[in-house]
Amino acid sequence: MGSYHAGSCTATNIKISFSLFLFLVGVASAQLSPTFYSTSCPNALSTIKSAVDSAVSSEARMGASLLRLHFHDCFVNGCDASVLLDDTASLPGEKTAAPNANSLRGFDVIDTIKTQLESLCPKVVSCADILTVAARDSIVALGGPTYTVPLGRRDATTASLSAANSNLPGPQLNLAALISAFSNKGFTAKEMVALSGSHTIGQARCTTFRNRLYNEANINASFATSLKSQCPSSGGDNTLSPLDVTSPTSFDNAYFRNLVSQKGLLHSDQQLYSGGSTNTIVDAYISNTGTFRADFANAMKKMGNLSPLTGTNGQIRTNCRKVN
Repeated sequence: MGSYHAGSCTATNIKISFSLFLFLVGVASAQLSPTFYSTSCPNALSTIKSAVDSAVSSEARMGASLLRLHFHDCFVNGCDASVLLDDTASLPGEKTAAPNANSLRGFDVIDTIKTQLESLCPKVVSCADILTVAARDSIVALGGPTYTVPLGRRDATTASLSAANSNLPGPQLNLAALISAFSNKGFTAKEMVALSGSHTIGQARCTTFRNRLYNEANINASFATSLKSQCPSSGGDNTLSPLDVTSPTSFDNAYFRNLVSQKGLLHSDQQLYSGGSTNTIVDAYISNTGTFRADFANAMKKMGNLSPLTGTNGQIRTNCRKVN
């Protein structure tokens, strides 16, 4: 009888341990959910939206900057807010990487949102989720499509300068390299073209398109001439020009129309319409803006799901610029 009790006790212990194991596995591999903060911080999304709307209203370009921050975060070891970490003596962050230095901006807007959320719900909303939602809200603020953002990402405790230098597609890439860079992150060529449509908003520095202006033939002559006055063959590296010359602060499909007219600002832009395999995708987005908006929204959701930290991985940073 005694041994029976001992046996059932052991079985119960095993059962409890296995249940705990399953629970912990479930926590570690937790799925992102649109309702993640509905109980823990019910005003999280409205707080982010209000701050983004205010920032974009003050400066339309900020919408593109916040979208770009999210992109430059997700393409480097996943959407984990590593891009927001400042350099420390022991950890070089990603802000000084070639694609980021002197060009990434919007950090102050993220700081403002984080401060507001910390006062509302301390240690609850991650910087990674703030970046993801702020990107979506920026798109909407400039007339783009809305989409549901799954939440529950956690923040990295490290960053990778080398990955930022190697993983982010640059403005000098040709079509094959662009397709490859996005394929490495699980995106199709069509999704790459859709995401490139984000260049319907925002601006670029002279240093990123100077070579195209002075050395490429597949560029509209009057377009090139007008740009050369702002971007001389030497000097003026940081002078800005809109990526979409037609409607630079409206999220629309004009970016693609510009490519057909050889008015792509960056070399990488014009590569999407240069006689290659993506010409038909560009044509489709010109003829049906609804298709572009839907494909863009779906590709953005997919990007936001790149290798998120969930469960007990990472942390919820109280200051997005540094590890707790």
